[in-house]
Amino acid sequence: MLLAVHTVTEIRLCHVLLKDHNLTTRQPLHQLLQKKPSLPSAAWHRAVRGMFIQTQDTPNPNSLKFIPGREVLESRTMEFSTPAAAYCSPLARQLFRIEGVKSVFFGPDFITITKESEDLDWNLLKPDIYATIMDFFASGLPVVTDEAPRTDTAASEEDDEVVLMIKELLDTRIRPTVQEDGGDVIYKGFEDGIVQLKLQGSCTSCPSSIITLKNGIQNMLQFYIPEVEGVEQVVDDDDDVEKEANST
Repeated sequence: MLLAVHTVTEIRLCHVLLKDHNLTTRQPLHQLLQKKPSLPSAAWHRAVRGMFIQTQDTPNPNSLKFIPGREVLESRTMEFSTPAAAYCSPLARQLFRIEGVKSVFFGPDFITITKESEDLDWNLLKPDIYATIMDFFASGLPVVTDEAPRTDTAASEEDDEVVLMIKELLDTRIRPTVQEDGGDVIYKGFEDGIVQLKLQGSCTSCPSSIITLKNGIQNMLQFYIPEVEGVEQVVDDDDDVEKEANST
């Protein structure tokens, strides 16, 4: 596919727009959690076949948020940390075919791509990512198939009053802010006063993830729910294997 090529003037204009919209320098997430969620502002980055795709920086330098201007996953989110995990998503499988893509995350109206290392230049990855997203939405295929697992914080009949309050606070005050930065927080359990959470998307390998958990999420949960004594991050088996590989 042939993509529109920016002239020097367009590149300079894009830089000015990004600077004006405060996308080059973002506040730490634990500070954003103290404010009401607001819609992200971003500059139009690419227009082909009448489809506009925005890009937005995240606190994680290895993750970039792509906003296609249309619904991605309605009101839920999904993370694909490996190509094997993308069995239920034709779009995620296509994105994993791009060399340098480490993980894929779908939000309600955005896609977060995490690259394999800081050495990779986003300017080399973006054209293939743009083309893949545009080709996929032009095909009319579903983003995920029916066998896709649900990973949300929906209330269930088994939840007690404290768990219901935790889930409500996550859904109304915390998750919208985290999603604005290209990630998500998934409730995993509550035991002995400790809330177990899984970070997804740009938050997974973000250098400030611990600050987000302790200074942001934990403080807010403890303020509204006295029964909460702390917060801990839950790591899946795939994440454990990856961390061990990176440490050797």
